[in-house]
Amino acid sequence: MVAQRSRVTAPELALRRALHSLGFRYRVDLPIVGMPRRRAEVTFTKWRTAVFVQGCFWHACPTHRHAPRRNSEWYTDARLTLIGWLPLRIWEHETADGAVGRTSKGTA
Repeated sequence: MVAQRSRVTAPELALRRALHSLGFRYRVDLPIVGMPRRRAEVTFTKWRTAVFVQGCFWHACPTHRHAPRRNSEWYTDARLTLIGWLPLRIWEHETADGAVGRTSKGTA
C-alpha cells in the first residue's frame, strides 16, 4: 500500500495535460466543501464540476465490476450533488481523449 500513489498518477497527468492544451483552466487537489477528507483531482469552480480520476480496482469501476466491501458510501456522489456540484468519475482505463470529451461536456 505504501507504494500506491494517491495523487498525480499517470492517468491524472494525461487528463490535466490534455485539458490544459485545449485551453481549460482548473484547480488541482481542491478540498470539497463539507467533506473534510475528500479532494477532487481536477475542479472547475466556475461550473461547479469535480473530476475524480480513479483506479479501477480501488474505486468500484463499473466496467471491471469490483465493488468495495467497506466504506462504499465514500464513493457515492450524493453529497456533491446535494450541494450543487457535478461529480465526474474518470477511470484509469479510459483514454485521455475520451476523458477530455466527458469532462468538457460536464463543464459546458
